[in-house]
Formats: sequence, C-alpha cells, structure tokens
Amino acid sequence: METLGKLFNSTARVKIMRLFLLNPNTVFNTKSISSRSKVAMGTLRKELSLLISAKFIKRKALSKKNPPAKRRSGKKKKAASSGAGFVLDQNFSYGDSLRELLIDAAFIKHETLAKNFKKAGRVKLLIVAGVFTHDPESRLDLLVVGDNLKRRAVDSYIKNLEAEIGKELSYAMFETSDFLYRRDMYDKLVCDVLDFPHEKVINAVGVANKVRE
Repeated sequence: METLGKLFNSTARVKIMRLFLLNPNTVFNTKSISSRSKVAMGTLRKELSLLISAKFIKRKALSKKNPPAKRRSGKKKKAASSGAGFVLDQNFSYGDSLRELLIDAAFIKHETLAKNFKKAGRVKLLIVAGVFTHDPESRLDLLVVGDNLKRRAVDSYIKNLEAEIGKELSYAMFETSDFLYRRDMYDKLVCDVLDFPHEKVINAVGVANKVRE
C-alpha cells in the first residue's frame, strides 16, 4: 500500500504515468517527457524520482539502439545522443491495475470533447476511435468534420489532449463537403473509420455507422 500511496496525489504524476503505460517499451529522456506531458521540468524531476522509488519506471541508457522518443515532426532527426533515459518497469506489481484505472476507464468525457472542439469552428461530425475505444488497430483516434474549421485551434487542443492522455494522437480534419464527397466515393480512410469500432461524439450530418451497410 505504501507504493500506491506514492502514486495518487498529483495531476502531473497521472499524466506522466499514462505516458509510460501507453508507450511501455519507449525510452524517454526528460525533455521528451516534459514536452509530451506538459509538465514543467522542476516538477518533472521530482515526479520521476518518486516513480523510480515506487519501481514504476527505471533508468535506461540512451544510445543509437535506444534513442530518446521524438514527437512527430517534419524536421530531420538529429543523431541520437547518449545519456540516461526512463522506461516503464515491466516488473511493476500493479501495472495491469493501473492500466485499467488510468487508461481503460473513460477518462475524457464526450461532453468535454464536444465543448472544446466546437471552439474550432462549426463542427458537424466528431468521431473518436483508437485510443478512445481501446482499439490499437484503428487508423485514427479522432476525425473532425465541419465548416470554417480553425486548423490552429484544432492542433492546439489535440496537443492538450495528448498531454492529458499520454500518447500522440492520429487525427484527420475535413470540411463537411469534402468529407461527404469522400464518403460517397468510398474513400479508404473514411471507410476504415466508419466501418470499424468508433463512437460519434457529434453527428449533425446524420452519418450512418457504416459506409457500406
């Protein structure tokens, strides 16, 4: 019980734990953890120290074989540097229980998603899949459809979601007319989202559960 007592009195800690639980084999350096979880470096160091003492994570040397995780970017990758990184300790006693508590539960309400995405324009369709429906095979985690959508606002909220969830999200954004055209032409991406497990958070265009019934 002492171990569990160390784990649950910090929002920053929960975000960091989700990051490791959703990326169990990834070695992170402090910079990438701070960037992905949006936790300030001073707070992060304290949290990492506690998570190491609880045997939730362990140190692992960074090398060309185990480079630090990088965010998606169009920029060229720099050569991997050596140093200390952190990775989930696969021997942690409460791993499965924490996964169920922090990830498998509905940790982000549909009402919250709808409210925040509506700030980005006239959203007509918002679909969640992938990490939100516990389907690792899904091509997308989020599909956003609407009119006069603000790309910058959508990107900003996606980054906040990634920090909250602990995983980079795969998403697509379409104007309503473009999406409906793609659906009617049996576009592969649209079919792969609609024909497989997903949940509609907003559906103001009456999209059916499947492209081909």
